[in-house]
Amino acid sequence: MRIGIDARYLSHGIIGGVHAYVAFLISALIEAAPQDEFFLYADVKDEFELTDLPDNVTVRLLPYRNKFSSFINDLRRLRETMAQDNLDIAHFPANYGFGPDNARTIVTLHDHINVMPLPEIWRGHPKKAGTLTMMTYLHLVSRRAAYSSDLLITDSTYSKKQILKYINRDPDDIVVWTFGPAPDLKEVTDPDILADVRQRFNLTKPFVIADGIKNPGALVEAWKLLSPELRDRYQIVFFSRRPTPPDPVGEAVNLGYAQLFVRPSNEDLHALYSMAYALAFPSFYEGLGLPLLEAMNFGTPVIASDRGSIPEVVGDAGLIFHLEDPRQFADHLTRVLSDPAEHERLKQLGYARATQFTWDRTADAYLGFYRQVLEARTPAGV
Repeated sequence: MRIGIDARYLSHGIIGGVHAYVAFLISALIEAAPQDEFFLYADVKDEFELTDLPDNVTVRLLPYRNKFSSFINDLRRLRETMAQDNLDIAHFPANYGFGPDNARTIVTLHDHINVMPLPEIWRGHPKKAGTLTMMTYLHLVSRRAAYSSDLLITDSTYSKKQILKYINRDPDDIVVWTFGPAPDLKEVTDPDILADVRQRFNLTKPFVIADGIKNPGALVEAWKLLSPELRDRYQIVFFSRRPTPPDPVGEAVNLGYAQLFVRPSNEDLHALYSMAYALAFPSFYEGLGLPLLEAMNFGTPVIASDRGSIPEVVGDAGLIFHLEDPRQFADHLTRVLSDPAEHERLKQLGYARATQFTWDRTADAYLGFYRQVLEARTPAGV
């Protein structure tokens, strides 16, 4: 197969979940299919991240002069460049893209956010002209790509159901594959590393770890319902990629039963996960919920809400609570924090669950999706 992949996320100097997904997917595909030819399309906005690529990989660099270059590349230049490479498959892994007429097009639509009605999208973002313009653009191109592609891939059954609410396509045109965390992610067991992190972060108590921007108020409310003994014995460790997370985090820190670490390094975050007694994840919505898979990979028991794809990802390897029921959340926390046998049971279930989500399996599945599209006699709806 001649496989083209839009890899511009790897030449824009950005970070985040989609960036990691694109990087890990491309690397896994190249390793899994040395017999196939890969064409990676980036631009010159920043240095392309992947180096030392094998001979079956060709990198095409598109011009980039200013922010309008992305629009030109989206709508015309990338499609024209792909057409010259005589591709079998054109894969767009970041929610939208338009392949050439001589290739089958696959789009990974990670969730339904960009294809919802515009008023619903605008309601969830700041009402600034630039933000609304970008949201409108992403909505228009994502909807067009969702209809014009031969196949859509999404991250969870929940996301597929949500997409089908807004996109009138045959359910068979949307396939589900849940990818995993970073392939080199491993539990930190070195006692010297763990001791160093404890000392530098002044961790004097065992703790529950939580993302400081994932509905922390629910955790703070449930924490207040714990017994005085448990509240005295344990603390909350919030991590956050934002320097100013929601107010409940500050409240908990000021009252002395929580700490906040802003943008810890990956190495430190991995150590924190490995030391944590549980991950508390009261998220309002997840299309996938990668922190859940990361926690299980580290052997950290998961206590999570019943929203979005979370129950689907966790399966029976964690404790799920109704987000509107702080007492149930508190009961689950009590169960894990006060019962060593339950803690160990969830730890082992998490290890086992994490092995189902690997990049080796993801690469094999995606190559199967590519072949599936090529074997189809006619393209899917337009």
